[in-house]
Amino acid sequence: MPELPEVETIARALRQGGRGGPTLVGRCIQSAQLFWPRTLAEPAPAEFEQRIRGQRILDIGRRGKFLIFQLGADSMLVHLRMSGDLLVESQSVPIATHHRLTLDLDGDLRLAFNDPRKFGRIWLAADPERILADLGPEPLDPAFTIDEFYNRLQRTRRQLKPLLLDQSFIAGLGNIYTDEALHMAGLHPLQRSHGINSVQTARLLESIREVLVSGIQRQGASIDWVYRGGDFQNYFRVYQRTGQPCPVCGTPVERMVIGQRGTHFCPVCQPSQEGE
Repeated sequence: MPELPEVETIARALRQGGRGGPTLVGRCIQSAQLFWPRTLAEPAPAEFEQRIRGQRILDIGRRGKFLIFQLGADSMLVHLRMSGDLLVESQSVPIATHHRLTLDLDGDLRLAFNDPRKFGRIWLAADPERILADLGPEPLDPAFTIDEFYNRLQRTRRQLKPLLLDQSFIAGLGNIYTDEALHMAGLHPLQRSHGINSVQTARLLESIREVLVSGIQRQGASIDWVYRGGDFQNYFRVYQRTGQPCPVCGTPVERMVIGQRGTHFCPVCQPSQEGE
């Protein structure tokens, strides 16, 4: 699943021009075609097609793993889930097999939501905050302080790995960047959040920010057939490196399953804490 750096890369490319396409800011939506009705979370297909027609794209941003298209009267929110991607192409190009929704734009352009596994969702809403309200703080927001992070960690007794994956706790982290940040911070993925002291909290937040910024600078990680953009996968510390040497101490990286998620860590750099 694309995580914060991959979604940010897509948002910047659509906003500024990139990934082989022009900027979409300022483009007018001429029509919409829906090929898989369940792609739309809301509203109903007929209302979506009627409401979005004629609206202009004013800006494109991100909140957590959501892409946000600010339109003239509404906002269109896109969650890519497991296999979604947004492609800019000419209207003369045949509709691809896995295109679930397309928007024809002025200038003979088409914005296509391609989603082989059909898990992605799109919303058209006058008030996007209604959909985004449950998201936790943005980890890269300077207003998100160490003290706030520490207080949030202390309010629960959950294991670090599933807690950091919880989008209501902190927005945008997924399997890749959580494993990388925990390794950089020297914290075991099973460690309980309430046992983290203030020094460890500061180190963890710094590590989260460092791996996310590095991921954005490298345009994300290309690790499967869905997202093909960046090369951060060439700089993984532990993720998907089971049995390979830890870049810090040389100990073979280990893998365990936590909450049905494969988790990679170094048993020396991230020692297990008593009581986990």
